[in-house]
Amino acid sequence: MKTDIAKPDIDFLREKAGTLRVEILRMLTEAGSGHTGGSLSAADIVTALYFYKMNHKPENPAWRDRDRFILSKGHAAPVLYAALALSGYFDRSLLKTLRKIGSPLQGHPCSKKLPGIEISTGSLGQGLSIANGIAMGLKIDGLPSRVYCLLGDGETQEGQVWEAAMTASHYKLDNLCAIIDNNGLQIDGHCCNVMCIEPLVQKWEAFGWNVIDIKGHDMEAIVRALDEAGTVKSKPTMIVARTIKGKGVSFFEGKVEYHGLAPTAEELEKALKELV
Repeated sequence: MKTDIAKPDIDFLREKAGTLRVEILRMLTEAGSGHTGGSLSAADIVTALYFYKMNHKPENPAWRDRDRFILSKGHAAPVLYAALALSGYFDRSLLKTLRKIGSPLQGHPCSKKLPGIEISTGSLGQGLSIANGIAMGLKIDGLPSRVYCLLGDGETQEGQVWEAAMTASHYKLDNLCAIIDNNGLQIDGHCCNVMCIEPLVQKWEAFGWNVIDIKGHDMEAIVRALDEAGTVKSKPTMIVARTIKGKGVSFFEGKVEYHGLAPTAEELEKALKELV
């Protein structure tokens, strides 16, 4: 379902990102558990992918020529579920079942239970390796499809990420675009205090990637970066998206405690007044 808009409709995408945030908060509040901060910080990126950039068919999730999306930071599943529902992969009412027994909307994405999920994720550090394998397979099969992989910044402390970084560069995977949701916070606090990951741009460049450094809530910048990634030859692209944990709700923004804390009913009511 790549948009048929000749040029990106930025206002449309901004509005859609706002709707994703509303659905994220509603499903988390209903569930009473889940990851608020990192789902909200990734909403603009995921919106640009699903409603502008990616070729996909909600009515045919297994379409051979589809672009693939890997949510390496699988704990941010609510943002992916919201995008899939709003794209038409399943009925929007299913979002209310997040994390409930028997629901296909598990705490982390499960490819065996929900259409549109390419691979089960959540064990941090593995998504980029999976994306590499898919990108290689697409090249071998001669398919024009692209692979997009969203990582968390704390996740890049994992050694496997850097093995995958070398691999993608070595095999010249120019059909791969990775994005880091660089909100500066992880479950144990500030990334710079837990294990400093900067300078991200220079590190990925040193590993042979085309690197684009953007403000991760600037929809125009996100769209430009995704478009640029599609023009790069012989190397993968990394988009370092500078984001804010909990973006969109003033009392969630920049708060590490909301990494894995769902809103209360009172917080939801207050948050919706800011978003709607």
